[in-house]
Amino acid sequence: MAMDNRAAALAQVEGLIRDIPDFPKPGILFKDITPLLGDAEGFRLSIELLADAIEGPGPEYIVGTESRGFIFGAALAFHLGAGFIPVRKPGKLPADVHSCEYQLEYGTDALEVHRDALHRGARTLIVDDLLATGGTARATGDLLRRLGAELLGYSFVIELTFLNARQQMTDAPVMSLIRY
Repeated sequence: MAMDNRAAALAQVEGLIRDIPDFPKPGILFKDITPLLGDAEGFRLSIELLADAIEGPGPEYIVGTESRGFIFGAALAFHLGAGFIPVRKPGKLPADVHSCEYQLEYGTDALEVHRDALHRGARTLIVDDLLATGGTARATGDLLRRLGAELLGYSFVIELTFLNARQQMTDAPVMSLIRY
């Protein structure tokens, strides 16, 4: 995508993200992607922008984290002709899994991936809608390393820069389309 077109596309995508104050609790300004998903042109542009940001040899697999990572990840995988690997909350996958626990602001959570989801050395890209604290993304990266996959990078539609997650994610390049 040409630079002029890229700037216009980014502006169009950003214009489809709305702020919801005090959700899910007072003091939080929630970045709602629902209008972006509902706008065919905006959603298409977001996928094209994510694809255009990939450098070097492309991924064999896009890895999406439950749940909004499934939306952008599956669409990007289709666009690139890559496979899609879901990373889920505990108890959602039917076969043998690797599990990784990670810290939340107020407690812990866990993610799982099938043990046979990827071959050793598989080129992977983690895709999600939002980079906030980075806990989910880092846990997903840990799962991929357990499988012996090569992590090419992390790709997000939105990054909340004031939370400084990028500084903690030194294992692979981090790309985000829109930064707040």
